[in-house]
Amino acid sequence: MEKRNFHITAETGIHARPATLLVQAASKYNADITLEYEGKSVNLKSIMGVMSLGVGANTDVTIAADGDDEKDAMKDVAKTMKEEGLSD
Repeated sequence: MEKRNFHITAETGIHARPATLLVQAASKYNADITLEYEGKSVNLKSIMGVMSLGVGANTDVTIAADGDDEKDAMKDVAKTMKEEGLSD
């Protein structure tokens, strides 16, 4: 299992556009990928799940990937977080 913490630096948090891009990045992989925020965990491949968390600015989230392509999945998700200015 790959697990990584991210500090959300975007002023708007994880809103619709970056959430969609994160879901698209995660959906390319077979691994189970979850996003955890304030004790709640959702499937990162679910736009409704990600949006339901209401992740705001200056907060911390944990993303975990478990499966045969977990390393590639985590690398791609981390790249998307950085490129979208969600996390540094």
